Amino acid sequence: MSLLPALRLFRWLLAPLLLLVAAPVQADWLALDEVVATPESQGPIHLQRSALEAALATERDPRRRAILRANLDRWRALPGRLGRRHIFVNAASQQVELWEDGRLAGRWAAIVGTPRTPTPSFSAEVSGVNLNPWWYIPQSIVRESVGALVRNRPAEAQRLGYVVSDGGYRQRPGPSNALGRMKLVMPNNHAVFLHDTPSRRLFAEEQRAYSHGCIRVEDAMGFAAVLLGTDKSSLEAERADGRTRTVPLAEPVPVHIGYFTAVADAAGGVRYLDDIYGRDG
Repeated sequence: MSLLPALRLFRWLLAPLLLLVAAPVQADWLALDEVVATPESQGPIHLQRSALEAALATERDPRRRAILRANLDRWRALPGRLGRRHIFVNAASQQVELWEDGRLAGRWAAIVGTPRTPTPSFSAEVSGVNLNPWWYIPQSIVRESVGALVRNRPAEAQRLGYVVSDGGYRQRPGPSNALGRMKLVMPNNHAVFLHDTPSRRLFAEEQRAYSHGCIRVEDAMGFAAVLLGTDKSSLEAERADGRTRTVPLAEPVPVHIGYFTAVADAAGGVRYLDDIYGRDG
């Protein structure tokens, strides 16, 4: 028998086996529709995508259609499962949200990165709350301001808690510390964190793009208490001695940071936000 007929015979004999193997694989793909409906994949990704898709189906303005498509692409870039309990940050709306079992459990105003130092979009995992944190100052900020302050005005730098050691710059915990009273433990490649701030007056402003990329959270201690499942007064008492310590979460919580300039409103329509980072184009 020549090679070609032999191959044809082998394929004919193998076909029924391939069908048996493919059947459960096909069933798994069909089951993905059920996965989409779980609490882990609900929350903002479910509500927002539905509203934006409905708006795109009826919108006729080319500019708004482009904005809707850009935002839908951003939603598709998120993980398919956000987590049963997760933190969601929208840099465009300058808000932090906590979602639990597909429901909004809390919302806090935020200060985000400037257009020159924008907050990046990424996902990470929060394992704890660092109370009275030290600030390990990024080299970009050392070059921009802190380095010159330490060299030229050492007395003021000391009063503000700046320390130089092993070639790096840090800031002691205290009322002047840029991270405030707490920061979330959320390792990532961007050196971006959710934290408190001593400049709380900025939360009263409508546009709050003032940071170097990190997310400053209004009522940060209240936010941390909700994450830890405790009350704010107990957490403040634990912090009061000024010592740096990390309080672990009962289980890690995913955090997703994105940039969405079209968002669902309370009536089920869509509200368009300022494109502060100029990304919609």
